Amino acid sequence: MKKLKVAIAQFQPKDSDKNYNLSVIESLSEKAKEKGAEVVSFHEMSITAYTFYKNLNEKDAFDLAEQVPHGDSTKKLISLAKKYDISILAGLPEVEDSQLFNTYICVDKNGLMAKFRKLHPFISPYMSPGNEYVVFDLHGWKCSILICYDNNIIENVRATTLLGAEVIFAPHVTGCTPSAMPGRGYVDAAYWQNRHEDPESLRREFDSPKGRGWLMRWLPARAYDNAVYYVFSNPIGFDGDHLKNGNSMIIDPYGEVLSEIKNFEDDITISTLTEDKLTLAGGFRYRNARRPELYSDILSQPHKPTLQPTWMKKDTN
Repeated sequence: MKKLKVAIAQFQPKDSDKNYNLSVIESLSEKAKEKGAEVVSFHEMSITAYTFYKNLNEKDAFDLAEQVPHGDSTKKLISLAKKYDISILAGLPEVEDSQLFNTYICVDKNGLMAKFRKLHPFISPYMSPGNEYVVFDLHGWKCSILICYDNNIIENVRATTLLGAEVIFAPHVTGCTPSAMPGRGYVDAAYWQNRHEDPESLRREFDSPKGRGWLMRWLPARAYDNAVYYVFSNPIGFDGDHLKNGNSMIIDPYGEVLSEIKNFEDDITISTLTEDKLTLAGGFRYRNARRPELYSDILSQPHKPTLQPTWMKKDTN
């Protein structure tokens, strides 16, 4: 039976400090390899950090961006993949032809394997959206990438699965921000500062609808409805001026959490994916029962997309 041993990571990044963030990526990649993982996945824009990008002017936003695969960060990731003999997925701002993208890449010891540009970027007005799905082979598995908000648009997940994806890597920087959903909102920084003396209070905040409680409303459904594995990554602690809850987790095609990071440290968790679930799970049958002639015209009707999360409207920083 086909298997894949996947590690998912979480860590607290430093704004614009590529050297520091890459050093953490290296230490966690080494840890993942020591524990037998074939692949390790990090969060959205993990090489530079993410949230602080909302405050950057055009020059500073572009100055942090790099070419892929010829930029220093991609080359560094490839060198780490060679050093530890592990495939690595991580995110960074990319520049190409005077356009800026929120990009996530997969590398192995032989070089760049895949590159995906976020379809629904909003953190910076200078970022352009990507315009294509990506499915690639990774250790004999068909894998894909959807970045953060891309996963909230259910059509993206279904389209990616119909293109053959068996595993969706879902790098995020999310949670602990306001929305219309009851119970959502920021987590007070005092809980984080007091996490060693009172970890239970911080865990209650992170597991509430502000964090994990919101994720569990929809994230397992993406995996279940489409019969795919979901590899969800998220930072822990502060990303920019926002506190994030981590809870990086791996979810199987039944919508069950296989493993999850529940501490407040830079860490990894590992699960073994097995191909039998891809066809045994209900989502496989549901996909095969589709009648697209009923709704293809409906789904393809002209539509003007709007994108501004509630927290971006209210954020004054």
